[in-house]
Amino acid sequence: MGEQTTTKFPPEIIEQWSGVGVDLPSLFSAGHLGERMGLTILEAAPDRIVGTLPVEGNTQPYGLLHGGASAVLAETLGSVGAMLHGGPDKVAVGVDLNCTHHRGVRSGVITGTATPVHRGRTTTSYEVVITEESGKRVCSARLTCLLRDAEPSSSHG
Repeated sequence: MGEQTTTKFPPEIIEQWSGVGVDLPSLFSAGHLGERMGLTILEAAPDRIVGTLPVEGNTQPYGLLHGGASAVLAETLGSVGAMLHGGPDKVAVGVDLNCTHHRGVRSGVITGTATPVHRGRTTTSYEVVITEESGKRVCSARLTCLLRDAEPSSSHG
């Protein structure tokens, strides 16, 4: 389950976080919920975050991908982008998430790609496009995060 070490970070992010004393793949991971769901983050940079989620195990009673699973993927990817944008002195807190579900998926793996809509000093917004294996869009989502000052005793150090 701890295969989050495959996340690709750009060199400038590795350098920016090098003196903070944290494990980047762990800090910018899917967390406990994402781990239980099988969420994997593949790429992580402030301008593009990519992750995958298996459909199996994340379905609703009709056998379709649960809309909440898409929401978890979207919020995770957008939050990682917000944290990377904010840097070690900030903590991102999601304040708004909306998801439009376009089609049902019964099997395979979905992929989410988050890109910034707005990256400011106090807020960020990321658009997340979630597709199924053939490339068809499953869900469109947007996450807005508030950037708060990190507490001196926070998990960053």
